[in-house]
Amino acid sequence: MLLLFSPFVLNGQNKVIDLSTKWIEENGADMINEYAEFLKLPNHASNLTDINKNAEFLKNGFAKRGFDMQLLKLPDAPPIVYGERKVPGAKRTYCFYIHYDGQPVDPQAWKHGPFNPTLYDNAMHKGGKKIKFPKSGEKIEKEWRIYARSASDDKAPFLTLWSAIDALNSSNIPFSSNIKLFFDGEEESSSPNVMNYLEKHSELFDDIDVWLLNDGAIFQTGQPQFKFGGRGVTSLELTVYGANSSLHSGHYGNWAPVPGQMLARLLTSMKSEDGTVLIDGFYDSVEPISDYEREQINNIPNIDEHLKNELGLSFTEGNNQTLFERVLIPSFTIRGLSSGNVGEKSRNVIPSKAIASLGMRLVKGNDPEKMMDLVENHIKKEGWHITDKNPDSETRSKYEKIIKVKRNPNGFPAGKINMDNATVKPIIEAVKKHIDPNIVLLSSSGGSNRIYQIIWEVLDKPGISVNMVNHDNNQHAANENLKLGNLWYGINLMALLLTME
Repeated sequence: MLLLFSPFVLNGQNKVIDLSTKWIEENGADMINEYAEFLKLPNHASNLTDINKNAEFLKNGFAKRGFDMQLLKLPDAPPIVYGERKVPGAKRTYCFYIHYDGQPVDPQAWKHGPFNPTLYDNAMHKGGKKIKFPKSGEKIEKEWRIYARSASDDKAPFLTLWSAIDALNSSNIPFSSNIKLFFDGEEESSSPNVMNYLEKHSELFDDIDVWLLNDGAIFQTGQPQFKFGGRGVTSLELTVYGANSSLHSGHYGNWAPVPGQMLARLLTSMKSEDGTVLIDGFYDSVEPISDYEREQINNIPNIDEHLKNELGLSFTEGNNQTLFERVLIPSFTIRGLSSGNVGEKSRNVIPSKAIASLGMRLVKGNDPEKMMDLVENHIKKEGWHITDKNPDSETRSKYEKIIKVKRNPNGFPAGKINMDNATVKPIIEAVKKHIDPNIVLLSSSGGSNRIYQIIWEVLDKPGISVNMVNHDNNQHAANENLKLGNLWYGINLMALLLTME
């Protein structure tokens, strides 16, 4: 049976952690009620009115906690919320990266409105019941969960950071480092403007010693985890064409080509049943990991059977390779398929087209443009004519198999730093000593974030991905949630980072 560790059992004595724990017990109700106000703000990057309200909330919230705050702006882009707090005799300068935008929502898929924060006494899937938000001074419980868009991804780190600051301020405990804040408003849209912001305001970031990148969950067993890299990402959309309009399947079935079936055959040619990508050259550019990285991977608890039970899976891709081995190679995923209708809206027709959205997560060595080239080369080898626009009548009469390929212009490569980096080692050792010795170190996250690659590869600055939310948080999906117990860990962690020697 898989041993599940608790992320909330402290290892050793630390007066700052004792203080933050006591502060949570006394102020927890006020803390989550303030958080609920933040979660009420819709935050998709495409709506600048909404996103600016979030930015102002953060600017004001950290200003009242002693930070010099400003909004960095570019035309037609979400602002960067920037702040700093200088400390006399500081040992170093940390910069906290957090993003305040969220994924789109389908309100019909949610139990409650995505921007109507709702409190439960346990997870919904564990039979949790809806409860009222507590009044000031009332006790809060670690099993409670807040349901709302961005409750975990990625507004939770703001809550843990400002709560840790409140706890320290309440006892006049100073920071040991200069602190800078870099809050991104379009991470879920691949942060297309973040490099422009960093270049335009480079003088604000030159003195940063370590970036602390706050986005993601703790390890599935409940252990703390730190990540030293992130995968890159890119995508394509494929549209396959049949007749120039949908056809009656009785009149034309067995005669007119069926786009859905044509597309299915093409997609099947790209990936085998065991998960191996069959596109020529797909794995050729993967940069091998170091012996030290391989050693750390071998130390990661094997949680595959636990995850299969939790997720309702009887098999996984990769011929028994573990999840964390699979993260080290590029992935190829059908993100969505569309052709005609299903269920009550299905009709007896041959649809005129079929569409597939393909996603690729990239590892060190993969170039986004070249990976998309490989996919297009495979499509050509399968006998398709590729176009970048809807085919006209001349094209339709000339080619049997026509496919429109729409390439993602905003893909980016993977990035990572050496797992043995001397600058981040003290952070790991402090957490081992004062919070939990059973830290999981991952050479790369399975997810992707453009800022990670920019910091590690372009700015050539050290950084580490610091994770704190529950792994079963439904991020990007309906009923996203945050387990309050993870706040204890997150606030204690932030308090430790702000004061560590």
